Amino acid sequence: MDKVTIVKYSYASEKFEILVKPDPAFDYKLGKISEISKILVSDEIYTDSGKGTRASTELLLRVFKTTDSAQIAEQMMKKGELNLNTEQRKKMTTDKRKQIVTFISKTYVDPRTHLPHPPLRIQQALTDGRVSIDPFKNADEQIKDIVEKLRPIIPLKTENLTLEISVPAQFVAQSYTVLKSTGSLKKEDWQPNGSLKAILEIPAAARPSVIDRLGAITKGTANVEVQK
Repeated sequence: MDKVTIVKYSYASEKFEILVKPDPAFDYKLGKISEISKILVSDEIYTDSGKGTRASTELLLRVFKTTDSAQIAEQMMKKGELNLNTEQRKKMTTDKRKQIVTFISKTYVDPRTHLPHPPLRIQQALTDGRVSIDPFKNADEQIKDIVEKLRPIIPLKTENLTLEISVPAQFVAQSYTVLKSTGSLKKEDWQPNGSLKAILEIPAAARPSVIDRLGAITKGTANVEVQK
């Protein structure tokens, strides 16, 4: 593999490039490396690295508001395009695809059954719809467009449920952590005996997971009912 690759960044009509180490830069994109200095081949900011044309101080100040090469490189890595090899691009796209499938399965339901679509069904719909996934964009930036492209293939609807939950005192500590991390606690009614009655709002697709997790923690003694 080449020991140098290019990160390109465009702002209005201006174009910038930096030279980086391919594998460390890929790890930086994945969040495995946080120090920008570990990925840079040099501190130079170019307008054309092939010709060795450096960006002027005035241009850097106008676009990036700084001349600090590390700060500029961080901005370019965040917003620019890293030139990936085929294997890296495939891995990055696969990882982003998994994130998006997980998000959709937890946030959207089939409006006919009010249950989440299985991940395999969502993956197949992505394939059938030939939906492209940008490995460089955050999952939440792409979700809206992707869901619109999937709707002609599988029905998708965002839907919240309000659950009335009762948890015996001996299981409250662990159960409370699950409740806080799963949805929005609308009401907490602590009983004199230490048990908890709560009103929890969650995405409809999360209901099976909430019931399973509470059931496992409380050995089936928690009571969960959908509020009408």
